[in-house]
Amino acid sequence: MEALVKTMPIHCPSPDFWRGRHVLLTGHTGFKGAWLALWLQRLGARVTGLALNPATAPALYTLARVEQGMAAHHVCDIRDAEALARTVRSARPEIVLHLAAQALVRPGYAAPLDTFATNIMGTAHVLDALRGLDSVRAAVVVTTDKVYRNHEWAYPYRESDALGGHDPYSASKAAAELVAASYRDAFLAAQGVAVATARAGNVIGGGDWAADRLLPDAVRAWEAGQTLHIRRPEATRPWQHVLEPLAAYLRLAEALWQDPNHAGAYNFGPLPHESATVKTVIEMARSAYPESTVCYQIESNGPHEAGHLALETALARQRLGIAARWPLREAVKRTMDWYRALQAGADASALCLADLAAYEGTTP
Repeated sequence: MEALVKTMPIHCPSPDFWRGRHVLLTGHTGFKGAWLALWLQRLGARVTGLALNPATAPALYTLARVEQGMAAHHVCDIRDAEALARTVRSARPEIVLHLAAQALVRPGYAAPLDTFATNIMGTAHVLDALRGLDSVRAAVVVTTDKVYRNHEWAYPYRESDALGGHDPYSASKAAAELVAASYRDAFLAAQGVAVATARAGNVIGGGDWAADRLLPDAVRAWEAGQTLHIRRPEATRPWQHVLEPLAAYLRLAEALWQDPNHAGAYNFGPLPHESATVKTVIEMARSAYPESTVCYQIESNGPHEAGHLALETALARQRLGIAARWPLREAVKRTMDWYRALQAGADASALCLADLAAYEGTTP
């Protein structure tokens, strides 16, 4: 561990800060949550997880044996306010990282009430459980890059731009931003709890098997020898490797602990001009599957999805010193290498730890 501390760039999470820290992580059985749990374990934190059972099979949480390193693992629905409050208060966390959510656009259309209940009231339940809890000092609420009222303009969205959401997922996450701000201003700031929201999305990385996500869909099709059908090849997004926003969440929590004036909302992602189209990402990914085939089509009869999205990340860079480091081509390559290695028999946990070690050693 000492060698890790000496060689790790200062922009990475600090093992000295996280070692022995009591952390409550919601959503730890999901894709991002499992990666974050592994990283916190690597940093020496005592992690209590609160989530539903994994939503996919396979699931990174299971394959990487994440539960073995948890201080505690609780199966709990964040829509159940009483059960959630009991779990949170018994865990007595110092830091809360709230990732549990219904996290996909198209399922939000299929089940809007569940999406609103989970993402709005679930967030309210998590924050309400912190009221009067004297152990907690910082909370990071993870929302999405889709919280903004999307005008399909060429400008990147800033934290001060209007919130909104055409689809239920985006609207529910925009509402979660308002819930977090209200609990911070009305209750938690006075209690000494610094609350921030983290707006990031379009993550890629090994271990994601959710439906209707670009690279997981590609891997499923190509490993089965099928043609991948892309419905909106020219849609533009701020793609990033999963370790980029996770590093930002951890660094944000450190900043909140050290100075509660850092409370507020932050965009995390690549520089605005580094957003890329769906087709660009797929063409980068195809090199990992030489026999892959793709059918690009313009689908106009499906549910509405934003065509162009970019984030302005200057606030995070200037106030927190947080910036993405792996360029898109590196992020795509590492993602596809992860899936190919797993298919060849590699251990999922070892693959994740190798990516973590590489990220921690990256020169900005």
